[in-house]
Amino acid sequence: MQDLTIIRPDDWHTHLRDGAALARVVADTARRFARAIVMPNLDPPVTTVAAAAGYRERILAALGEGVDFEPLMTLYLSDATSRAEIRAAHASGFVHAAKLYPAGATTHSEYGVSDIEAIAAALDEMQRYDLPLLVHGETTDPEVDVFDRERVFIERTLSELVARYPGLRIVLEHVSTATGVEFVRAAPPRVAATVTAHHLLLNRNALLAGRLAPHHYCAPILKREGDRQALLKAASGDDPSFFLGSDSAPHPRTAKEAAHGCAGIYTAHAAIELYAEAFAEVGALDRLEDFASRRGAAFYGLPLNTDSLTLERADWTVPPAIDLGGRALVPLRASAAVGWRLAGR
Repeated sequence: MQDLTIIRPDDWHTHLRDGAALARVVADTARRFARAIVMPNLDPPVTTVAAAAGYRERILAALGEGVDFEPLMTLYLSDATSRAEIRAAHASGFVHAAKLYPAGATTHSEYGVSDIEAIAAALDEMQRYDLPLLVHGETTDPEVDVFDRERVFIERTLSELVARYPGLRIVLEHVSTATGVEFVRAAPPRVAATVTAHHLLLNRNALLAGRLAPHHYCAPILKREGDRQALLKAASGDDPSFFLGSDSAPHPRTAKEAAHGCAGIYTAHAAIELYAEAFAEVGALDRLEDFASRRGAAFYGLPLNTDSLTLERADWTVPPAIDLGGRALVPLRASAAVGWRLAGR
């Protein structure tokens, strides 16, 4: 196959940041995706509908005129999230979910939830108004090995959430393990998972073998090759519970190549192209449209996009760095080739 045309895809988990970085980041996303679920972990985080409305306006302003892209906003759950805020989110028409960050799990998660009981009322209201819960599925227990944090979170917390709130739609974001895949497969249809391109393409050797590669450091951390194969099988299979969520997360070079480097991999510059590489690896390019364009829309109850996107099988070289509002960002595949490109690029 030398070219592939699919319904224009959506990204059901991305980080657009704010301020000087926003214009470049959202441009990369909008070039490929019609819609994106926008993560709320700014500093300070997007904890209210009013803050989400303001952030949405800044995103739209950064896009400029004539760009067809819809940011789908989310709220950042905290111990103080009220029932009234959840009702306001439901009524807004532009807030499509709320995000659970266990406090300390990832970038700007220090404002997150200290204990599930602290948000019990908010979760009950989310269930009542059918507002999906998006979960960063890692425990922050310091006694748990970093490679086991997803598994332990599922055992201790996520399984209880699924049972306790039988009407709540839940997304296990950036699933990274075979254990996570099996949990979602066995769960009711209201439980889904997003899958990143980097977890489909890389295992932990890409981070640790021979040298430390800080630009491959992400949360959840890259796992074993067996986990990567389980993710590939799930993404390219016929289970509608698995769909595209890039978790593209821009950080300047100085924040990655540091004594305490930030977690996050930037893939928005080549997101759908990288997914095409992963699907080609397992001979499943004919399944990419379902994964990228259909399943997430169905889960969120949104219509399919009416336009299309064409990819060509052709190598192009990713630049060594991208301007992130005056600071250099090192994207995935910096100075190396990607095997698919947007038609006409």
